[in-house]
Amino acid sequence: MSSKRKTFGAMLREKRLAKGYSLRKFAGLIKVSPTYLSQVEQDVADPPTAERARKIAELLGENPDEMIALAGRLPEDIPDLIRNQPQELPDLLRAAHGLTAEDLHRLREQALKMKGKEKQ
Repeated sequence: MSSKRKTFGAMLREKRLAKGYSLRKFAGLIKVSPTYLSQVEQDVADPPTAERARKIAELLGENPDEMIALAGRLPEDIPDLIRNQPQELPDLLRAAHGLTAEDLHRLREQALKMKGKEKQ
């Protein structure tokens, strides 16, 4: 049994239709041509920029970071975060690779606690 993940285009089309948006109406909302949007949904054009993927997620009520990742992009703030700590953040990401979602949630909570202590 394969758990193949949907493409950005397939997910976009599914969510757009579920929300009742026509192709033309949704294209207008995200400021692209209906032709381009159709091509993205058919996976014959590259997914949009991170900024546009964020707008799409907001309109569809989806998690922006997940939609941005599905589009093969990075959220706008991530490159700057890495540039500010070019050794530590990549090391942390590599160390965290392979952890479960639950483990990552606990790691995030611990980081937030550490930041809270720092501000006091």
